Amino acid sequence: MTIQSIIKLLKNNLILAGIAVLIIVTSLVEPKFLSSENLQNILRQFGTLIFVALGMTYVIMAGFIDLSVGGIISLVAVVTVTLIDKIGQGPAILVGISIGLVCGLLNSFLILSSGALTQAEALFLTYGMSLVFSAIALIYTQGVTQFLTYSKTSISLFDAINSGTVGVVSISFIIFLVCLLILYVIEKRTYLGRSIVLVGGNKVAARLAGISINKSIIFIYAISGVMTAIGAVILVARVTLASPVMGTPYMTNAILAVVVGGTALIGGKGSVLWTVVGTLLLILMGNCLNLMGVSTYIQYMLRGAILILAIWLDNRKQFSEGN
Repeated sequence: MTIQSIIKLLKNNLILAGIAVLIIVTSLVEPKFLSSENLQNILRQFGTLIFVALGMTYVIMAGFIDLSVGGIISLVAVVTVTLIDKIGQGPAILVGISIGLVCGLLNSFLILSSGALTQAEALFLTYGMSLVFSAIALIYTQGVTQFLTYSKTSISLFDAINSGTVGVVSISFIIFLVCLLILYVIEKRTYLGRSIVLVGGNKVAARLAGISINKSIIFIYAISGVMTAIGAVILVARVTLASPVMGTPYMTNAILAVVVGGTALIGGKGSVLWTVVGTLLLILMGNCLNLMGVSTYIQYMLRGAILILAIWLDNRKQFSEGN
C-alpha cells in the first residue's frame, strides 16, 4: 500500500484518521499509553459498551432507537447477582440474558401495539421503559448495591469472563468475536439483515417489497435486549458488583459509538464492523484524555461535540447525495 493510497483511505474514513492521530499524539505526550497495563485497561473498558453498541446498531439501521438499554443493564445486573446463591452462576447468567430478551420483546410489543413507527416515537417509548426497568431494579434491591464477592457459592464463571484466557486471548474477547461474527453474517449474508436496512431506508418501499416491518422491529429490539444483557454480565464480572443505576451512562454512549461509526441516525445505512471502530475511538479518546489529566467535565463536552459533529457530517452527506 502506497502513501497516496493510505492518505486516500484516511480522507474517506475520518474515523480511522482520528484513531491514528489519537494514538500518535498520546504516545508522544504520554509514554504510558502504550504500556501493557494501559492496553489491558482499554480492552476492559471496551467490554460492555461494544456489546450494547452492536445491538444498538441494528436498531438504528432500521430507523429506530433504543433508550431502554441503561435500565436493562441495571435490571439484568442486579437480578443475575442475586440469583447466584439461589440457582448457581450459570443459570443466573442465562436468566439475566433471558430478561434482556424479554425486555427487548416488550419494547417491540409497545412500539407495534401503539403504532409508533417513527424514531421520535420509539425514542420516548423506550426512554419510558428505561425508567420502568430501572425502577424495577431499585424496588427489587431496595436501592442496595449487590456485591458479587459476597456470594456464598462459586463465582468462577465470572472470574473466567473477567480475567480468563484461552491461550493469549481473553474469554470476554472471544465472546465479543463470536457475537460480532453472528451479527455480521446476519447483516451481510441474510435476507433478514438486508430487510432491516431497507426498513430503515424506506418503510413504504420495504412494505411494497413484501418485507414484514413488524418482524424486523421484533428482531432488532430482541437483539438489542440480548446484547445489552450480555454486556451487563460482562460489566458485573469486571466491577464485581451490581447497582440498580449502573447502566445509565451506556444509554447515550452506545448511540454515540454507533453514530460515530458511520451508521446513519435516520436509518438505512450502517455496519457492526464500523460500530466496533467507533467504539474504539471513544474508548481511546477517554483513555487518552484521562492520561493527560483532562477534566471529566471537559470530556463530557467533547463527547457532546463529537456527537453533534457526527450527526452534522452525516446530514451533510445525505443532503449532498440527494442532490
